[in-house]
Amino acid sequence: QVQLAESGGGLMQAGGSLRLSCAASGRTFSISSMGWFRQAPGKEREFVAAISSSGAITYYADSVKDRFTISRDNAKNTVYLQMNSLKPEDTAVYYCAVKTGTNWVVPSSYDYWGQGTQVTVSS
Repeated sequence: QVQLAESGGGLMQAGGSLRLSCAASGRTFSISSMGWFRQAPGKEREFVAAISSSGAITYYADSVKDRFTISRDNAKNTVYLQMNSLKPEDTAVYYCAVKTGTNWVVPSSYDYWGQGTQVTVSS
């Protein structure tokens, strides 16, 4: 069993930066690939970024590529999402989750979701 807790969200002006953290409990963190998703009001949950257990492999949605960076510190059981050049369309609740399935970009491949952290970007 893994429990996840996101933090670091907030209100930011367009062009600014935020770093989200996802702290995990449980022994399986270091062997688990992790992902970040987001959900805006009235929209489906969408893939943002993912990282392999070692951190050697990363994936990004086209909408955030070159602006967001996913990383992890297995010694701290934490995965991060550095968000730069924020845009109003990045406004959403951001969730981290443990990848248990085969597909990197669909929510159904992930379990053990956190409670989410709100990111609001003003224009």
